[in-house]
Amino acid sequence: MAIQDVLENVSTRVVMLVCEGVLTTSLIIVMLFFFDWRIALVLLLGFALFFLANAWLQSVAGKLAPRKIAADEKLVEKVLEYLQGMTEVKAYHLKGKESAELNAAIAENSKINTDMELALIPRMSLQTLLAKLTGVVMVALSCVFYCNGSMDALTAVVMVISAFIIYASLETAGSYSALLRVVDGSVDRATAILNTPQMDITGEAIVPENRDLSAKEIEFSYEKRKIIQGVSLEIPEKTTTAIVGPSGGGKTTLVNLLARFWDVDGGRVSLGGRNVKDYDYDSLMSNFSFVFQNVYLFHNTIANNIRFGRPEATMEEVMAAAKKACCHDFIMALPEGYETVIGEGGASLSGGEKQRISIARAMMKDSPIIFLDEATANVDPENENELTKAIQELTREKTVIMIAHRLKTVKGADQILVVDKGRIVQRGKHEELMPQEGIYKSFVSERQEAVSWKI
Repeated sequence: MAIQDVLENVSTRVVMLVCEGVLTTSLIIVMLFFFDWRIALVLLLGFALFFLANAWLQSVAGKLAPRKIAADEKLVEKVLEYLQGMTEVKAYHLKGKESAELNAAIAENSKINTDMELALIPRMSLQTLLAKLTGVVMVALSCVFYCNGSMDALTAVVMVISAFIIYASLETAGSYSALLRVVDGSVDRATAILNTPQMDITGEAIVPENRDLSAKEIEFSYEKRKIIQGVSLEIPEKTTTAIVGPSGGGKTTLVNLLARFWDVDGGRVSLGGRNVKDYDYDSLMSNFSFVFQNVYLFHNTIANNIRFGRPEATMEEVMAAAKKACCHDFIMALPEGYETVIGEGGASLSGGEKQRISIARAMMKDSPIIFLDEATANVDPENENELTKAIQELTREKTVIMIAHRLKTVKGADQILVVDKGRIVQRGKHEELMPQEGIYKSFVSERQEAVSWKI
């Protein structure tokens, strides 16, 4: 955020004013040689001295710029963290600790700004002094030359006017040039982000003969940390696969790789016998619909958020999908119904409401492969049964891949994959896995024990 602010609000003006000052001065030097070479030489000498002072300034600013950028980033990070975590700060009495960290970031930012001012102002003053002296010498010599008759009145007036223009140009360029190193550092960081290797999403517009999904010895790492290690699996068309396992075991990462949100580091993911990398991204995504636990809705009307699944859908089709997803009633209770504009990310809706709209969107898309991440997790008990029926309607005759945490959504799966530490450690149906000692049996026991609790 800090980098973006520097680039958007500062860099354009800094570069423009510095370039304007330097180019204006250079042009005047050239033109003065046509009027009086003696004054032009004085200006050229003053310009050279000014640039020596500016080089000194730039050297000091270059050393301080990384600290300035880092302090700005830290301050923005701590302010956002404090505001976004305000509920937790209050609930767990973290006010003192969090305030101390925020105050430390503010203090560090204030210190680097003060250090920059103390280091740069003397050097900027030297630049300004040189620019003023150059102008003064130009005016004084012009008067002397006019008085001794070696310069006519018109040329003397031109020299005096040029002296004032030069002073204004050099002063502006010198003042803003101190920020060039900060802008330069911000551009370097932005360039590093822009140079991040992009996933190649070009390919063929393929319509697969079947929707069998498979992975063969796939590997994936976050930087140097291995997350998925040699996973192979087969998900036949129109079957249900449940993925279970401990938190942090790699379930979500595995699903993201199957859907090609990310590319595997090694191995191969295939759809219909073809490597997913052979598909162009649009034709690949046309086979998938997603209902994840963390739902994102766009700052748009509810109707359009549902219609993202199929942009050409009529309002009647939108309403039909909403009814199947059990969200029609709460939508109609809103001030403008389906035309109600929701906040960015769905901030104006509850978690369950967002999830039901997400299911309606997936129904609208009607893709042959459905990815579910415990789709009923944020839904209140009163609506869970209806929503479960809606999900059954959504997934009928479809390939279903679900990250599951509830026993009843796992037991009926055609195959269960138990993922731990980036590997599939168990696989099979519920009846096949229950006799085996391992993670799955412990998972079932914990769920059964939790269900047995009564209030």
